[in-house]
Amino acid sequence: MENYEDLKRGERGAWLSIIVYIFLATLKIVIGSIGHSDALQADGLNNTTDIIASVALLVGLKISRIPPDEDHLYGHRRTETISSLLASFIMFLVGLQVIWQAFLAFIHQEFATPSALTAIVALFSGIVMYIVYLINNNLAKKVDSLAVKAAAYDNRSDAYVSFGTFIGITGAIIGISWLDNVTAFLVGVLIIYTAWKIFYDAAHTLTDGFDIGKIEDIHTIIAGVPQVHEILDIKARMNGNRIWIDATISVKADLSVAESHAITEQIETAIRQTYPNAYTLVHIEPYFDTQTTN
Repeated sequence: MENYEDLKRGERGAWLSIIVYIFLATLKIVIGSIGHSDALQADGLNNTTDIIASVALLVGLKISRIPPDEDHLYGHRRTETISSLLASFIMFLVGLQVIWQAFLAFIHQEFATPSALTAIVALFSGIVMYIVYLINNNLAKKVDSLAVKAAAYDNRSDAYVSFGTFIGITGAIIGISWLDNVTAFLVGVLIIYTAWKIFYDAAHTLTDGFDIGKIEDIHTIIAGVPQVHEILDIKARMNGNRIWIDATISVKADLSVAESHAITEQIETAIRQTYPNAYTLVHIEPYFDTQTTN
């Protein structure tokens, strides 16, 4: 039976993001309103959309844990990747909103003078979100999850947004009122860039794209297994954080079924030593030694 412990661990990252986002969104909106900082309030509203993205991630991870059934024989792990795709769309829209608001404020010369408390809250939020990013990024590496990785990148973008908000608010306090809007614009560009990276990785995976470097590595591993005469074909794709590999090899035609099966087990073991999350299906073709038969 397949082990879903890694998905459970991924859910912890989603819960961490949700709890922190709820706290920071409430803090930023309240303090931003009291301290007359549109930038901090906008940052707080940005975090409310992050709550939605984190909930989508959590739902995706929970669905991914559903075991295979009669019409999902490979399981439901791709739901995890779909949740990453959804998160990228939300991040993209937030990035556009940040850029548009910064543009309008600059055009209309709407430059406020916020209180020092709003700057402290923005800096505090940036530090907290960067710590959350480090935690979730480390978790993503351990469980090899694209969805948790996407959440970590979102956490990092939100940390940069808060740091940018701090710079903008500080600039407005000391008299450089336009710095708030320029910083917000640059942060919006960063959010969109991050959203594009997450979208590309998720779309590449959902369309069965696979790293050509890993294919070459897998080819080398199989070629190193004794009695593999030739590697005729290798295909691989991702299913959540699992690698599904289809390989066709040729072995000597006079080998018994048991001997041929032993070779496939050696291949599976060798691949899993490098890629523990790999599932390998090996198809064997007979190789006839024409010199021997002649």
